[in-house]
Formats: sequence, C-alpha cells, structure tokens
Amino acid sequence: MRRTFPLGVFHPGTSLLHRIPAGPKLGLLFAYGVVALVLRGPWTALGTLAFSLLLAAWARIPPRTLLRGLRPIVLIAVFIGAFQVWQRGWPAAVEVVATIVALVVAATVFTATTPIDEMLDAITRGLRPFRRLGVNPDKVALAFSLMLRAIPDVLALAHETRDAARARGLERNPRALLVPMALRTVAHAQATGDALTARGIGDD
Repeated sequence: MRRTFPLGVFHPGTSLLHRIPAGPKLGLLFAYGVVALVLRGPWTALGTLAFSLLLAAWARIPPRTLLRGLRPIVLIAVFIGAFQVWQRGWPAAVEVVATIVALVVAATVFTATTPIDEMLDAITRGLRPFRRLGVNPDKVALAFSLMLRAIPDVLALAHETRDAARARGLERNPRALLVPMALRTVAHAQATGDALTARGIGDD
C-alpha cells in the first residue's frame, strides 16, 4: 500500500534506509542538512546533490516520486538561481540551487522510506523532554500531521481554481486566481478547525 505525502509517496522496501528507525533517521536528516548548509563551493554542493541522488537510488525511490517532491520548489529554485547569478555570479547560483535540490531530495527519500505513523511517533518521543518547558508533544505531532495532509489539499484547490479561471477565460487575471484561492483555503482551514473542535481535539 502506498501513502501520498507532500514530498513523495511511502514505498515499502527492505533497504537499510527502510530499516533504520524513524527517530535516528530524522536525526541523520537534520545532521545532513546542517553539513550541506555549512559546506561551501559549487563543486561541494554538486557532490551533495549527487550523494542525495545516490541515496534515492539505493532506496529504489522511483523517479516519479523524486519529481513530485521537486515540483513545488522548481520556480523558487529558478528565481533564487537567477538572483544569485545577478548578485554573485554562476558559482554562487550553482551552490545555492544544488544545495536546495539536494536537501529536498534527501527529505523525499526520508518520507518515501518512513511511514507517517512512525514519523509522528518519533516527533512525539523527541519532544517529550520539553514538556517541562510547556511543550505538548501530542499537539505538535497533530499540527505536523495536519500540515502534511493540508498541503496536498491546498495544491488541489490551486489546480481547481486555475481550471475554473481558465474555463472563464481569466487564466491571466491574478485577481481571478488569488481571491478564490485565498477564500477556498480559508474555508478549508475553518472546516478543519470545526471538525477538530467537534471531536474535542485541542481542548484543555
């Protein structure tokens, strides 16, 4: 069975990445992100990207899953790359864009090799020591779960809004896209909040 997430699809497997528990794997992902951000230079960034792609191949993540994870950041990467070329030149642009793509690929590998339930359990366990500081691990895990499930819904609303505007010949009108999208997103958030309230979730 496959489960859809913003960064990809969970693919059951027997690789070492699948067998590593969610908690240590999340810690390794965090450490990998720190190292990728600390290292400097375009060639180093390209090496980091190559390593992330090797991890994906090792875990046998389908190319379609990687593309699904990269799709939301394509425009952002293009704008950031163009800005870096303008301000600092090609080497800086390659470094920044390659690092971003490498981290997104690594995050996609994490979601593709980790069931959502194990991921949320790891977050809850990791936050338990912070109860003394007023942190509620269960609520944080709930918020994280809602975020993961909300992103695909918001993307679906965006596609529906675009299709509706296109049907009226208004696909180039920003107001015809942004206003309905904002209203539908707010309505979706309110419906989610009402459903949680009706179940007594979040009440102290």
